[in-house]
Amino acid sequence: MTNFSYSGTELDAFSLASNWRSYFRKIVGGYIGQDVLEVGAGIGSTTKMLCDGTQNRWLCVEPDRQLIEKIKGNIETSGLPKCCSTQIGTSGDVPQDERFDTVFYVDVLEHIEDDRSELETVVGLMRPGGHLIILSPAHQGLYSALDAKVGHFRRYTKASLLEIMPENMHTAKLMYVDSLGAIASAANRYVLKSGSPTKKQILFWDKMVIPFSRLLDPVLGYKVGKSVVGVWQKNDTNGKPE
Repeated sequence: MTNFSYSGTELDAFSLASNWRSYFRKIVGGYIGQDVLEVGAGIGSTTKMLCDGTQNRWLCVEPDRQLIEKIKGNIETSGLPKCCSTQIGTSGDVPQDERFDTVFYVDVLEHIEDDRSELETVVGLMRPGGHLIILSPAHQGLYSALDAKVGHFRRYTKASLLEIMPENMHTAKLMYVDSLGAIASAANRYVLKSGSPTKKQILFWDKMVIPFSRLLDPVLGYKVGKSVVGVWQKNDTNGKPE
């Protein structure tokens, strides 16, 4: 995996989406433990958003060497907390005796062809009571040229995530978010048919769409949205929730 190279520029563009990242942090912040594994860390935008430096360690795993070097540079210049470290590769390259309280897949699982085996692997790295947090694009009907361009194998529903979840995990939270963004995604899929969002489009979505989605989502009971967020907790050795 050390020869992998991410070809898109969307990571830099979406790192500008401060309102969206604030919204996501509010949803999942309470589930972050002391030892964290972030799979597919990209350029470290999610790390910067969620890691406040109070964790024991935050391991950023990423198959693209250039992106790993960016994260390393941010750690060295204090752009990221010193508890952060990096590893080139995938979850399969993490030593099997390592154990984590929290594992993140933030807009990553949809890039992995065998997602079921991926989750089986990573749950083996989790402590009982630990949390698995997934954020992915929602609804296969919204699959667009943009999804194909950035290497998405699929989009997810709550049901499809539950189907691939290992048996020793139970659901702590599962919801759709960004209800107004779903309309924008539908427009892109069926009308605009755009293969790549511009910086201007991303900033408009973040500044104009997300604040209203944040108000509307709870009114709709988190049953509609462009993205799906799930949090699962690993059962104890007796198969019971912690």
